[in-house]
Amino acid sequence: MSMFRTRFFGRTLLAAAKSEVSAAGAAAKSESSAAGAAAAASARTSYNPLEEFFEADRSHDDDKPVVYGRSWKASELRLKSWDDLNKLWYVLLKEKNMLMTQCQMLHALNLRFPNPERLPKVRKSMCQIKHVLTERAIEDPDPRRSAEMKRMINAL
Repeated sequence: MSMFRTRFFGRTLLAAAKSEVSAAGAAAKSESSAAGAAAAASARTSYNPLEEFFEADRSHDDDKPVVYGRSWKASELRLKSWDDLNKLWYVLLKEKNMLMTQCQMLHALNLRFPNPERLPKVRKSMCQIKHVLTERAIEDPDPRRSAEMKRMINAL
């Protein structure tokens, strides 16, 4: 029953966010010309950034448990380029924000957070990325560049 409530309230919040976008699109449509109406229609069908704070709907098969992946290993991350690690960092940050938003929402509704082991996996992966980047900064022969890299890593 709690999974039903979780999905219901998650969809309710998502529907509220979508209705704000469609209401703004409808107001813009009534005030504008034909060209503006086309732009409002495309704005209505475009994605809402708030949707990224909620997990996408899964299938309704509650019989089989959902299995999530493991955290990244440092040995795997050492093979990646600086740009790939940067992209992965922001993907993990987005996932962490989504999980924390969902956890906070469910906590406010006195519901259980499903699969709580996901958040530590994301945090561990982020720590591993910082570790690998720090290793690279220490190995850099140029002391100025090394110091700059360390400042960037500490800012993450």
